[in-house]
Parts: sequence; C-alpha cells; structure tokens
Amino acid sequence: MNLTISKEQIIGGLQAVQNVVSTRTTLPILSNVLLRAEGEKLELTATDLDVTISCAVEAKVKKPGGTTVPVKKLFGIVRELANQDIDIEVDEKNNCAVRSGPSFYKINGLSADEFPPLPSFKEDKKVVLPQDTVKNMMKKTSFAMSTDESRYVLNGIFFSLKDHKLTMVATDGRRLALVDEEVDVPEKNQGEFIVPSKAVNELNRLLMDKGEVEIRYSDNQASFNLKDEKGASVLIITKLVEGSYPNYRQVIPAEAKQRISLAREEFLHALKRAEIMTSEKSNSVKLNFGKNKLEITANSPEVGEAKETIAVNYKEQELAIAFNPKYVIDPLNALPQDEVFLELIDELSPGVIKINGPFLYVVMPMRLS
Repeated sequence: MNLTISKEQIIGGLQAVQNVVSTRTTLPILSNVLLRAEGEKLELTATDLDVTISCAVEAKVKKPGGTTVPVKKLFGIVRELANQDIDIEVDEKNNCAVRSGPSFYKINGLSADEFPPLPSFKEDKKVVLPQDTVKNMMKKTSFAMSTDESRYVLNGIFFSLKDHKLTMVATDGRRLALVDEEVDVPEKNQGEFIVPSKAVNELNRLLMDKGEVEIRYSDNQASFNLKDEKGASVLIITKLVEGSYPNYRQVIPAEAKQRISLAREEFLHALKRAEIMTSEKSNSVKLNFGKNKLEITANSPEVGEAKETIAVNYKEQELAIAFNPKYVIDPLNALPQDEVFLELIDELSPGVIKINGPFLYVVMPMRLS
C-alpha cells in the first residue's frame, strides 16, 4: 500500500473513528485502526467489537492495499507533523512508513486479515432520514439514559419505527424523555430496538446538521450511515441492547390539573443558581406556585439557602412540589424553544415538561421536607 494524504484529511478520519478504541484490551488488533486504500479514498475503521466506526477520506492512492496500525500512535504522530502532505507506505510485513518533510516514522502494524469483519444487513430493514432530525431527537432524549449497569436495558435509547413515525425514548427510572417525528416507514421496515449508550454518544458527536442518515437494523445489530452533501460518509455499526424495553406509556401521567407556561431561559438560569445551594444530602429544589409568581427555593443545612422568584401566569390555589434540580435542568438545556409548559397534578405525582411540538418529559418528584 502506498498513498499521499493531507494532514487535515487523515486527522479528520482518525478523529471520527478513534473514540471507540479501548485502551485496555487483551486483543492487540482492537488497539489498531484498519487502513484500506483504494481508488481515491483511504478508509479508516476502528472497533471494540460492540461499536464499529468506519470513515472514508480523500487520498492519492499510488498502490491500493490494507493494513492495521496502533491508532493512538498514528494519531499522535500525524497531529504533530509540521508539513501538510503525508506519505504512507506499507510493506508485505505490515511495517508502516510515515514520511512528511524531514520527518520519518516506522510503525509496526498487523495484517488487515486479522481485523474483525463488518457485518452485513438485509435490504428490507432500513429507513433514510435527515441527519438534523435524528440529531435533534437524540439531543432531546439521550441525557435521560440510565448509567446503572444493573438495569442494562435502560442503558441506551429505545427506537420505535412504527405507525408512520420514529419514536425515541430514554429513561433511568426517575425521569423519562420521549420525542417522535413523522416518518414514512413502509410496513416491512417497521421494528423496535435499543441502541446502547456508547453508540448514542458517538452518534451525538458525529451527526451533522446537513445530509442524510440511513438506518439499517437486524435482530442484534444496527448501522447508521451518515452521508453529507459532498458524498463523504461515516458508518457507525453497533450491537443492540438485548432484552425488552419497559412499557414507558404507563408512566406518562393522565390529564394534568395545572399547565403553567414558563420562559425556558429564565426558568433554567434560576434553577442553575438555586442548584448551587444544594448538597449531596439535600439535593432538591422546591417550586412553590402562588398568585402570578413562582418561588424556587433550595435549603441545605451544610451549605445555606437560595430563593429565586419568577413572574408567571398562575391564578389557581397554591401548589408546592420538589424535584432534583439536575433532572429539570437537563431537558431545559436540550430544548431550543423559548417557552416550555410544566404540567402538574399534585405534590406527589410526576411533573411533565412539554413544548409546542412532539416532545414530552416526565420527572418524579422528591419528598417535600
């Protein structure tokens, strides 16, 4: 294999794929990036066997071929090179020579044949969507994923492609975020699956505002092919979380008694300030709704107290409810809207945050002290 590539192209490719590489692996090949040169492209692929990312970048290929080299070493070298053009040459023993201006490096690689092969997907299970649609939906849900290893079915986002819409749900048992968008899903392409948090984090990082994403899935794997307008693409393949996702519909409260309109930015910053006065022991803020005002209070004996007052359109009887501030701040941070609605039943029932759009967030209250 022999090729010339610009520093910008190879760094872009390595940055796209190297996140999934584990630093602690018993298989040396999993510390390596697979390089395949063909036509006018260099394809880079990295995997930890759960998530695989592949990315193609432009290169002048003099001799096609493939090899694998330690990804952190290669990235460390090319990032520090002064010249813009880099020559890469690989011999039959998988020794990879990197030349750029006065710099020369030789990296010992491993055969491309040792690298785990990419799985294939059937044609019928696929849907094509705008990248920004998927990106915005994931932004509005991914913060609610569980990090508790013992509840592994909640360690990801639930995707449902049914009834002409894509629904995404994430929950950790204490809060739940749901968003759906109308999508043309043919009968044969319908299905449901859980994308694990590691793949979700990579998608959040790599999804762009333009272009399309082609989603394919089988019983135990899914792939997301991100294509931009210039034809460049990044492919993310992930194993799916096994198991049945809980019935999330049953935790969504029925009709609310109060629906209060709030200015998102003002509410968010008041909560952030009040959160400063919480502690690990007392990590709740109290929302007290009175006539045309909302008082947000936090009180922890070891830190001190906070009180914020916001003008709101509220004329019903007084109502107080307490939440973990983080669980209210997260959705407010993820939403772009100026106005949000807080729906409440009483101090013991879950609160619901909604917008004028297909989004819903349920959060469990805390005991009023």
